[in-house]
Amino acid sequence: MTTELRALRDAEWHVWSDKLDMAFGGLPQPPEKLALRRDLTEIERSFGVWDGDEVVATASAASFGLTVPGGAEVPVAGVTMVSVQPTHRRRGLLRAMMRHQLADVRERGEPLAVLTASEPAIYGRFGYGPAAQDMRLSVDTVRLTAPELPGVDGVRLRLVDPVAALADCERVYAQRVPTRPGMLARRPGWERIGVLDVPGERAGAGAQQCVLAEVDGELRGYARYAVKPQWDVAGPSGEVRVRHVEALDPVVYAALWRYLFGIDLTSSVSVATRPVDDALLHLVADQRRLGIGLRESLFVRPVEVGAALAARRYRTPVDVVLEVADPFCPWNEGRWRLTGDATGASCARTTDPAELALSVREVGSAYLGGFTLSALAAAGRVRELRPGALGAASVAFGSDVAPWLPHAF
Repeated sequence: MTTELRALRDAEWHVWSDKLDMAFGGLPQPPEKLALRRDLTEIERSFGVWDGDEVVATASAASFGLTVPGGAEVPVAGVTMVSVQPTHRRRGLLRAMMRHQLADVRERGEPLAVLTASEPAIYGRFGYGPAAQDMRLSVDTVRLTAPELPGVDGVRLRLVDPVAALADCERVYAQRVPTRPGMLARRPGWERIGVLDVPGERAGAGAQQCVLAEVDGELRGYARYAVKPQWDVAGPSGEVRVRHVEALDPVVYAALWRYLFGIDLTSSVSVATRPVDDALLHLVADQRRLGIGLRESLFVRPVEVGAALAARRYRTPVDVVLEVADPFCPWNEGRWRLTGDATGASCARTTDPAELALSVREVGSAYLGGFTLSALAAAGRVRELRPGALGAASVAFGSDVAPWLPHAF
């Protein structure tokens, strides 16, 4: 039968969602997780492919604001819930959905699309470039002294119910968003992901806990975590599994980590995601005991190259002509003159000679300052056409703080 790509109807959501789960292994979702997915799905941004009456592919997008270098918030489409049934692979369905979605994003006036990828190799051919990394930690708290800073004893720590404290924690998170590229300003409801605690998915840990950090009665930070009790012949060896830590100043940040390092009956702390330039690296005496692992996290796709590059700020003055290749979204193809500095930028079509040549994927990788144009050039992905253009542009695209995506979507 002929397949049809069309918008999702509200009454079809459960069937559409079930097919998404089937493509990711077929495990049934816990009711509370499924209910949250339903609440967060933007039906008007969701679509799929039908083969007769059967859903054979799915895709959606969530509306966010993305912090970019310079602190501005840019509207982005958070690409999510993408799947193709194994019976319908290699028929061009994913390509058709990606093309349909990017055209829709452009019509909505969003200059960027972003995603997290279960299989990163898939999305490069659609122009998505890795733009930020996660740092994972496995900390030996027996051999590593807890962080200390002058003033930490003045921080009041208070255990609270994570759900009851959700609104207060979200206000702290919102203050953190403009300070780091890659962080998402999220619509109401998305904060609930942070306290979703399904008993069947705890993998031996207890219920999620939340500690608030206050100074002079003002909330200045929080941490969410769970403890996995363990015992060996030498005694207790539990693990503290940290989910989120946010603080508005260095002293509060150190106080929260000192607390997490010192929880009774534990000997290690694991952390799923922190920025690669996290302050914890410099709050401990021996970074080797942090058990650091890195992987790419956020992928960025410029949908309107000119608008995207004009939306961010630049570390040093830049005036460069970029020759951009983008066969998947041909409206981006051609030469663009980017002029900007720390106060603002413009990016417009030009007929001037190109100074750097790259694809839209490399524009996405360099966009948040997490990967340098020079590093991409060393991998053969950026070509310098005018001597000196690469070094100057690479520095300008940098960021004082590393980009980081603190949660999935």
